[in-house]
Amino acid sequence: MKVLKRRLGKTSELVTEVGLGTWRMGGGPRPDLSRDRECVDAIRYAIQLGMTHIDTAEMYGGGHSEELVGEAIRDLPRDEVFVATKVWPTNLRYDQVLRSCEMSLRRLGLKYVDLYMIHWPSDEVPLRESMRALERLYKDGKIRHIGVSNFSVELLEEARSCLSVTDVVANQVEYNLLNRSIEVDLLPHCMRQGITVTAYSPLAQGRVLREVERGSKLGRELTRVAAKYGVTPAQVALNWVIHHENVITIPKAVSRRHLEENAGASGWQLDERDYRALCDASAP
Repeated sequence: MKVLKRRLGKTSELVTEVGLGTWRMGGGPRPDLSRDRECVDAIRYAIQLGMTHIDTAEMYGGGHSEELVGEAIRDLPRDEVFVATKVWPTNLRYDQVLRSCEMSLRRLGLKYVDLYMIHWPSDEVPLRESMRALERLYKDGKIRHIGVSNFSVELLEEARSCLSVTDVVANQVEYNLLNRSIEVDLLPHCMRQGITVTAYSPLAQGRVLREVERGSKLGRELTRVAAKYGVTPAQVALNWVIHHENVITIPKAVSRRHLEENAGASGWQLDERDYRALCDASAP
């Protein structure tokens, strides 16, 4: 099993095309310590399987998710893991962004994060102010790359225009067989501009696989393609998401079986006919 890597934006950085999302590891909006050992073991096993791109956020578990990631990677060489985290929209004033990053670094036990993103855009804080803070962190070596999340084409370009010494390398958005809205303009735009799309909820939080259970048109197509390639329907759905070269994904999983299944979605590719068949089957 080998999880392949792809270029991050226009940089020379390589990140795994299938990584690990950590939403609800360590709690929802508030900390939950009841499954800490299980979550830390899951993060370590994901890395062992080759999924070395670990995505978290200051909002996940009220910061506890970052603490779990920090514990999981504490004894690893720093360059063996790519850590991404995000600042919440209530903390997008200049000084708040700087403070949020420092607190994330403390929880993660790191001197820098590989990718720092605005989690959601804010209507209350000028984007230029937030991006100026991100660029300050970049210049100070606290973050290696700047990204955004849930940004439209217009907001993405506004964010890019606010930077002077680096560029936005990634936009993290929802993308799966049941939500293909980014294909209208955002995905083509990012492909043209050399910006990585990081797909979250690639299985629509389980709804894609429920299509298989209920035998819908999409479910039947997933079953057919899975049998053809000798993989699972989940692996087909994940591989469909990363079909385009500039798309990577961060499915969340805790069980070893699901982690192994996710890792197995990398290292092969749907042929164009099967990719199109799945597109047709998932069309509204």
